[in-house]
Amino acid sequence: MSISPPAPGNAAAGRKAGTVALASYIGTTVEWYDFFIYGVAATLVFRTEFFPGFSDLAGTLASLGTFAVGFIARPLGGVVMGHFGDRVGRKSMLVVSLLMMGIATTLIGLIPTYDTIGAWAPILLIVLRLVQGVGVGGEWAGAVLMAVENAPPKRRSLYGCFPQLGLPSGILLSQLAFLLLTGVMSAESFTAWGWRIAFLSSSLLIVVGLLIRLRIEESADFEKVRDAGQVEKLPVVEVFRRSSLQILVGSLASIAAPAIGYIVSVYMVSYGTKTLGLPTPTMLWILVSVSGAWIVMMLVSGLAGDRFGRKATFTFGAAVGVLWAFPMFWLVDTGSIALIVIALIGITAANSIMAGPQPALITEMFPIRLRYSGASISYTFASILGGGVAPLLATALFAEYGTSAAVSVLIAAICLTSLCAILAASRKVLYAEEPAAVPTTSRTLRPLVDDTTT
Repeated sequence: MSISPPAPGNAAAGRKAGTVALASYIGTTVEWYDFFIYGVAATLVFRTEFFPGFSDLAGTLASLGTFAVGFIARPLGGVVMGHFGDRVGRKSMLVVSLLMMGIATTLIGLIPTYDTIGAWAPILLIVLRLVQGVGVGGEWAGAVLMAVENAPPKRRSLYGCFPQLGLPSGILLSQLAFLLLTGVMSAESFTAWGWRIAFLSSSLLIVVGLLIRLRIEESADFEKVRDAGQVEKLPVVEVFRRSSLQILVGSLASIAAPAIGYIVSVYMVSYGTKTLGLPTPTMLWILVSVSGAWIVMMLVSGLAGDRFGRKATFTFGAAVGVLWAFPMFWLVDTGSIALIVIALIGITAANSIMAGPQPALITEMFPIRLRYSGASISYTFASILGGGVAPLLATALFAEYGTSAAVSVLIAAICLTSLCAILAASRKVLYAEEPAAVPTTSRTLRPLVDDTTT
């Protein structure tokens, strides 16, 4: 039996989809590197250099508080960039978000410390962190929309997970950067000026990211909406008016994955060094090894989302997060490096199983013309509790109760919230239907209902 070669048009579309997915991955990796080096620096450096008058616990909470500030600003970025992403296109907003992140990160590397300019040091740190938050607030939805909307219909979960790979890849790069810096210089030199190199290097990464993003084409689905004259004048207003339930479900569902990601990448560095007494390089190497497995698990979960359904795959991941929350810390608290690695691979497996199908799951809740706004608002609202506040809450809970069980309860509760949100969502909520006003003779705005195995 002969096998016909793929049609030229299909082959070209496949190459475009692959190029866009790869570009989304590289761009989000650069942005998450920028975001995560701040988190690592907040636990290792900022407490002493920007909040020297505080006690050890208060200084740690203050530095992690500046980390959380970036998440508070993310809904603003999500709303503004979501509006223009639905009005003028996804690609332009990705360029803007990358520039905001890169410039703010580079400037953080230039801020004088408290000993030099006093209270202006933490003030400038907070302002630039706010800029980072606005930039990354519009990044996630734009990157996943470019990947999902250009993907083959039956591979939206797989292609959509490529921007998600930027999370563990950004963690990996940030840990390697600090490992390199702490390995080649003394602790005094690193604290005094060495940490700045990780931030200043963002200026080089931003050039690479921009060159890649400027070369990709606009989302195919958005171009069809624009050509059909269906672009909304006020997409942010319309998405709240027409898809408020989807925003609620999308926000609650999106809490767990980032919460796990930031607890692992930010809180565990502090917990491992301060509570377990492990050397900082040891904790960073642990995260490097975990991040490698994390990337592989994310790809597998993207494939699973297409094979078994977005909802089923996501639900399984959230359940794993609930069940693994306590065994995770039982293993971590042994202080054994091997068991810590196993513990963190287990919890990042939960993150991966949710995060792989999450882009396709969330974006398909909204019609194309409102999708950037809906996805941005859902993800950024969730990131406040699920991202920036999670390490802060974990630190405060452990300080209050003196046991890791309190942090386990936090993780389990967050994962249970996302699990219940998806289980309660009907198919009508999970899949957008375009209005009848769209011409039925055109395939421009057909519903994106290809996942029949939910």
